[in-house]
Amino acid sequence: MQKPALTLVTCLLGLTMAGCAVLKTPFEEEAAASADQSEEQSQSTQSQSQSAEAQPQTEYADLEPEVLYLLLSAEIAAQRGRYDVVLVNYLKAAKLSRDVGVIKRTLRIAQSLNADNAQRQLANLWVEIEPENLQAHRVLAIQAVKQNDLEAALGHMETIMDLGGDADFDSLAAMAGNLPPEKQQELLGLYQQLEQRHPDNPELQFSIALLMKVTGDPQQALAQLEPLLEKNPDFQPALVLKGDLLYETDQKREALNHLQRNTRRFPDNRQMGTLYGRMLIGEGELQAAQDEFKRLVNQFPDVPGLRLSHALVALENGEIELARDELTRLIEQGHHTDEAHYYLGRIADQNNRPEKAIGFYDNVASGNYYFPALARASELKAEQGNLDAALAHIQTLREGNPKQAENLWLLEVNLLVDKGSDARALEAANAALEVYPDNVSLRYARAMLLDSMGRYQAAEADLRMIIEADPDNAVALNALGYILTTRSERYTEARSMIEQALELDPENPAILDSMGWVLFKQGNTDQALDYLTRAWEAFPDPEVAAHLGEVLWTTGDRSQARMIWERALKEAPEHPILNETINRLTGDAAQ
Repeated sequence: MQKPALTLVTCLLGLTMAGCAVLKTPFEEEAAASADQSEEQSQSTQSQSQSAEAQPQTEYADLEPEVLYLLLSAEIAAQRGRYDVVLVNYLKAAKLSRDVGVIKRTLRIAQSLNADNAQRQLANLWVEIEPENLQAHRVLAIQAVKQNDLEAALGHMETIMDLGGDADFDSLAAMAGNLPPEKQQELLGLYQQLEQRHPDNPELQFSIALLMKVTGDPQQALAQLEPLLEKNPDFQPALVLKGDLLYETDQKREALNHLQRNTRRFPDNRQMGTLYGRMLIGEGELQAAQDEFKRLVNQFPDVPGLRLSHALVALENGEIELARDELTRLIEQGHHTDEAHYYLGRIADQNNRPEKAIGFYDNVASGNYYFPALARASELKAEQGNLDAALAHIQTLREGNPKQAENLWLLEVNLLVDKGSDARALEAANAALEVYPDNVSLRYARAMLLDSMGRYQAAEADLRMIIEADPDNAVALNALGYILTTRSERYTEARSMIEQALELDPENPAILDSMGWVLFKQGNTDQALDYLTRAWEAFPDPEVAAHLGEVLWTTGDRSQARMIWERALKEAPEHPILNETINRLTGDAAQ
């Protein structure tokens, strides 16, 4: 029985790093399933396994008995699911044997278990034995980055470059956005020192430009790119970065022209084409954006993100059938299914097909669109007379998803408010806050509900609780200031609240409106007009129209007031505040 056991260990170890062509251990099966490996790594492992059949197995007798014992113990631990013991034994075996095959196998186990300390020990051991091994230096570079030892990381990357390998300087530079500012500056300085030793390395020059962008100096980054592109006009990563930097520095037309020209020169550069398409969307050139994403989908039919972008731009352009076809194809292929179901729901919704829309919305299972889809499906069910069924569905979800319970309570409260069931909404809000008293969204929702029900003091109490816990909550400060303005004559206190909110969020049109309205109540008409005009221009809301129109009417500019009211009435003919204002001032909401 001894010899087969040792043979099994030899196969497990795969001393040639090819693995065993016949046997696969429980550790290999479970670790492979749980490891967060990239597709490239998986393909590499597969190719190694395929080549194993042609490679002779190393005899187990090549290793010392103590090493073999450690490996056999590891095998037994693997069968029992004790992968911590597996790694410890393999690590001891690697150190005792100093065998490269054992080291490489142990490193793969450490990587599958995300054991950083073990990876560092193994890579250092490997470099001692094979100082010029690129893979060992790569592992040490990655581990140095994880420890924020940037100088050591770049040292290993420079070694990789000197040995003729790809040092991936640009990858580290791109990751710098996750570093604190002082580390970003440190990394930039290290790169610049490295460039002095290797002045003709385009990747280094590009990485420095990328770091300058990350550190908030896009103009300097552009200047860094110019000599690089003069010498290397076909260096595509630099061309992409230049387009991005031109756009960031408000040279938007130059950016679009640059990318249009170069996407035609390099049609296979997906990153460049995607950036160009997104810039076109940002500039409102939706037809051109659709054409670009169509080209990209034809060029890269197996990239689902491009198909989704093509569908959404087509939807914006009113090409509903094209959008529907693309979204349906994504679902059939199993890609971006939540987004696709959500937008198919919106298409059905806009075509007044509520049952079909509900079906699509109900298929949104997770992600950013889950709650919007659930909210709209619930609203459609309520519109069909199934409010109780919609509420029951939300309650069932809440019971089955305790981590989302607070959001689901908020959804229930908002649905009841939208359907005019204020008493039931207040009951739900009270019940939710009994369980989650610190939830700001629920407390704010209850405050707004209480205000609408005429219970101003209770609303004020809720808002003050929010502000006490979070003095910089601009939304709560503004809401309290507005309530004090409209429900009392405590204008000085109200203005103080609104001024704090405005300091925190100076361009928010709701806060601008509140500021204009409290100034009007204090008799400061000129300043009120300034704030209300800015609010109206940023957000032509009917309540803002009511306020701005009233101030204009009071100052004698009645024709302008009527123009603003008429525009707002077209969008919201039943708006209560707007109609009350017009009736009070003119006696006729239709004028």
